[in-house]
Amino acid sequence: MKINTFLMVVAMSGLALTSCNKNEKAVLNIRLTDAPADYQAVNIDVQKVLINSTDDENNGWIELETTPGVYNVLDYTAGNSELIATAPLDVPAIRQIRLVLGDNNSVMIDSVEYPLDTPSAQQSGLKLKVNQTLSEGVQYTAYLDFDASRSIVRAGNSGKFILKPVLRLYFEANTGSIKGSIEPATEKVLVQVPVSTTDTISTYSDESGGIFLVSGVPSGSYKVIITTSSGSLFNGTVIDNVDVINGETTVLDKITLIPR
Repeated sequence: MKINTFLMVVAMSGLALTSCNKNEKAVLNIRLTDAPADYQAVNIDVQKVLINSTDDENNGWIELETTPGVYNVLDYTAGNSELIATAPLDVPAIRQIRLVLGDNNSVMIDSVEYPLDTPSAQQSGLKLKVNQTLSEGVQYTAYLDFDASRSIVRAGNSGKFILKPVLRLYFEANTGSIKGSIEPATEKVLVQVPVSTTDTISTYSDESGGIFLVSGVPSGSYKVIITTSSGSLFNGTVIDNVDVINGETTVLDKITLIPR
């Protein structure tokens, strides 16, 4: 869905059942995660997270208990995430989520930090449409997947960088995940799972252990594309027919890279 100055790709619905006590409020946890990007750091100034139980874009907003701060979203690849907001909710459903950013956003390239200009429309927050009903006593975990590579635009010859966030929202239990490991473990690879003709979910493996986790994958059968860097001594590979079930993690056999 494209709205003027920013694009938001939303995968929605689903719930994570961690408790089910009647007469207790539902609890919503918002965690920040990231798709990979070829930068040293992408720092995002998170100020507020709000939800709305209606479709009214001007009224009915409820602010969650947000931990404001500057987050380097590149810290949250390989299955890592950060809890940025939580709150008990006494509403029957969530129809909208709004992420409000501050002005202290930046990108680091070749050890040089550049400020990220933000469109004025972001002052009211980045709105994501959802359609999630809530039940008493149920704890829900939703992930904001920040696609850093598609969210930063260089403005012509001016040398400026513009932040146009591309976000993907998914609820934990309505999607599955794919976990695997790379040998040699020190080889950092790009892991991609095409989920449609226009959407690919991706992450990097962890250089310290070669582990990767691709989250937010809808139920279905997919191929997993492993790509090594241009200077690598190893070839990439493709694993076909990887089945994913909602609410579960598909664990792959260790992937041994073949030397070039």
